[in-house]
Amino acid sequence: MAIIKKKKINKVIKVLILSDIALLTGIGFIAPIFAIFIAGSIDGGNVEVVGFAAAVYWIVKSIIIIPFGKYLDKNHGEKDDLAFIIIGNLLAALAIFGYIFATTAWHIYLLQAVYAIGMGMNIPGYTAIFTRHVDKGREAYEWSAHSAGVSVGTGIAGAFGGIVAYNFGFNALFIGVGFFLILSALLPFFITDDISLKNKKVIRTIKHKDASDI
Repeated sequence: MAIIKKKKINKVIKVLILSDIALLTGIGFIAPIFAIFIAGSIDGGNVEVVGFAAAVYWIVKSIIIIPFGKYLDKNHGEKDDLAFIIIGNLLAALAIFGYIFATTAWHIYLLQAVYAIGMGMNIPGYTAIFTRHVDKGREAYEWSAHSAGVSVGTGIAGAFGGIVAYNFGFNALFIGVGFFLILSALLPFFITDDISLKNKKVIRTIKHKDASDI
C-alpha cells in the first residue's frame, strides 16, 4: 500500500499567515477598548469622536485601496506587492505608537488616516501574493488556516487587551501592540527570495480583514 504524504503549507503562505497573525493579533488588543481610550484620555473625547474616528478610517481606506490595487496590477512582479505589505504594516505601527502622544480629537483623526493608508496598502499586496502562492487544490484549507490563526490570535488579544490597559495603562498597551505590528512588517523579509520577479496570470482579490477596524 502506497503511503500518501501530506503536503505541508509552503514557506510563502506560512510566513504570510504568521505576518497577518502578528498584525491582527496586535490590533485585537486595542479594538475592544479603543472607545474607552478616546473617552478617557483625549480632550473632548466622547461617543461622537469615536464615531468620527471610525468614519475616517473606513472612508480613507475605501478611497485608496482600489487605486493601490490597480497600481499593483499594472506593475509586473511581486516585489512591489511585498513592499506594500511591509510599508503598510509599518505605517499601521506608526499610527499605534502615535496614540501614545495623542491629546486631541484631531490627533486621533490624523492617526486613523495613517492607519487606513497602511491597511489600504497591506490588503491588496497581501492578497495578491497569497493568491499566487496558495497551493493548488488546497485553496480552501490554506485560507481557512489563515482565518483560524488570525481568529485565535485576535480572540486571545481581545481578552487580554483590557487587562494590560487596566494594570499598566494604555501607553504600555500601545507600545506592546506597536511591536507586534513591527514584527508583522519584518516577517515578509523571510520570503524576499521566494517571490517571483515576473507577474503570474492570476486573479488578484481584495479580502476584507474584519479585525482591521480599531
